[in-house]
Amino acid sequence: MKIFSLEETIGVKPANIDLLGFKLSFNLTAGVLLWPFVFVTSDVINEYFGKPGVRRISFLTAGFICYVFIAIWGTTGLPPAAFWLDVNKNINGTNNFDINLAFNALFRQGLGIIIGSITAFLVGQLLDAYVFHAIKKYTGSSKIWLRATASTLVSQLIDSFVVLVVAFYIFGNWSFEQVIAVGIINYIYKSAMALLMIPLLYVAHYFIESYLGKEAK
Repeated sequence: MKIFSLEETIGVKPANIDLLGFKLSFNLTAGVLLWPFVFVTSDVINEYFGKPGVRRISFLTAGFICYVFIAIWGTTGLPPAAFWLDVNKNINGTNNFDINLAFNALFRQGLGIIIGSITAFLVGQLLDAYVFHAIKKYTGSSKIWLRATASTLVSQLIDSFVVLVVAFYIFGNWSFEQVIAVGIINYIYKSAMALLMIPLLYVAHYFIESYLGKEAK
């Protein structure tokens, strides 16, 4: 739900890229912070458990997200306790802060993001598995970097835009042009991270194979 500035985080000036009528910097969804771990984990699942493993973990994850969706939707409809509203009135010195309004505004916005996340996650993961194993048919067990990176670049091209369209265009208040522009920025970041994480892929494979043996692959 939070959009953060990558440039301010690392202490550099905003990029101010002129794109589709917007002056864009690297303002990213906070979810991309998890991206490096997702990249490595997805590759390991693909490599050792194949498409059935990816499908299993994808549908299981989607089920957990649906559970969270129902839980959050239910909590936003509960009537607030009077003392809870009262003790939170003085946040930031305003003396009239409505904690229930803030709670509902934040988490109801999150409901659209959850729907977008489920859709994008399933499409992206299943596409990633398909491309990964299509390349592996030709490369065999060699060229880990090629199948991992190529499958990621293809799947995240779809994922980066689907989640934004559903979460912020269909269920939010962004213009379509802004969705496309931010999607491009997110995709640039994810692509760069995928390339930078290639050495870590080999480290992960080394430790897994050292522990299990190459025959387990």
